[in-house]
Amino acid sequence: MEASQRKELILKGNMYKAIITLAIPIMINSVIQTLYGLINGIWVSKLGKVQFAATSFVWPVNFLFISLGMGISIAGTAILSQLIGANRNKEADKYATQIIAISLVSSIIFTILGILISPAVVYLMGARGDLYNYSVLFLKLTFLEIPFIFAFFNFNSIMNAQGNTKTPTVLSAISVILNAILDPIFIFTFNLGIAGAAIATIICKMLLVVAVIFYAKGPSNVIRPDFKDFKFSKDIIKQILKVAIPSALGSSGSALGFIVLNGFIESYGIDTMAAFATVNRITGLVMQPAMGIGAALTTIIGQNLGAEDIQRAEEGFTKSLKFTIAFSMVGCILMLIWDREIISFFMQSGDEGVITESIVYLKYISISMPLMGIFSVLQGVFQGSGHTKYSMNMEIGRLWFVRLPMILLFKHFTSIGSQGIWFSMSSSNLIICLYGYYIYRQGCWRNKIVKTKEVLV
Repeated sequence: MEASQRKELILKGNMYKAIITLAIPIMINSVIQTLYGLINGIWVSKLGKVQFAATSFVWPVNFLFISLGMGISIAGTAILSQLIGANRNKEADKYATQIIAISLVSSIIFTILGILISPAVVYLMGARGDLYNYSVLFLKLTFLEIPFIFAFFNFNSIMNAQGNTKTPTVLSAISVILNAILDPIFIFTFNLGIAGAAIATIICKMLLVVAVIFYAKGPSNVIRPDFKDFKFSKDIIKQILKVAIPSALGSSGSALGFIVLNGFIESYGIDTMAAFATVNRITGLVMQPAMGIGAALTTIIGQNLGAEDIQRAEEGFTKSLKFTIAFSMVGCILMLIWDREIISFFMQSGDEGVITESIVYLKYISISMPLMGIFSVLQGVFQGSGHTKYSMNMEIGRLWFVRLPMILLFKHFTSIGSQGIWFSMSSSNLIICLYGYYIYRQGCWRNKIVKTKEVLV
């Protein structure tokens, strides 16, 4: 589909078709990334449990640095989609150029800083002995990926802003398949061990960026970054960071919250921790349609706000909500009917204690599945409109101000045990969705973040 056809579909076409067209590639990409994580984990696990643990141990640290890149990407999609919707393509070119420049500079700084602080951070996290050595090595190498990750984030935001969610998915899928092939070669054939897994990923990310640069110069793209006579624009950077920083804080704050949450859950015993991990894998798969729809709505909201068609933006929200609730309800019913069968499939050990605990958690979380879908759609509205402070409030508020305090209260003032965790998780989804819907009804998101006239330097 050409860029003009995608724009016509988003601004004037059948809304359900627009949602499906944008959402399906995003869902496929998410599934591909999940499968890659599983494949990569299998190869690394063959080295030993310490090496496998090291890759998971340092992930939150790397993610905190990547959060800013994700924030810039969301800001890019919001701003660029609004400019495209308003037919201000030349301004979109200038914004895209500034976004790429900001990402490049920040990624280089983060790479250098991350490599320097890796030993201290891993030590402060409590790693010692072999776990410390493998964690430091792996973390330093993963920081070398950051410039390439940020570059792909830029490409993703530029493509998504145009409604092209297919191309990033295809390129990402090729990169993942190549990575799965190179992993055993670098890990075992070249005998590089855990370092081989990281090096294989760096090479694949590098090749992905080369492909991105080649594709971005093609004639089908509406947005064309231009670095001729480039210089930083204070006004544009200020606008980008105004949208990017809340989004980055929301992602990083959520990541930190889940680290703390894991600590609370672990205190209830290994069965509870295993149940939490098992059910999260299940809900992660079931929620793929809702998350894809939420991400697709980001572009729909952005372009229609840019075109000053508030009514159609609202139509996008309403129909996305109907889609998401329908998918979530189906998932909820299936999980309630075949709870034991589903748990047993994902928990192959047959441990009855874990299975019983998982079934209890699954029942609680199944009931709140539609709420998790509504959460994704509301995130799509606030991120697409560029009012990311509200999406930040939802991400951080759900964990730090609702879920974690409720878990503490149930733990210290009741005797219901682990059910307090499961009830808190479901209740926090309800409370934060009520907050999000209240903000939506207030209408603040309808205000465009890109004004009628911009000072472009």
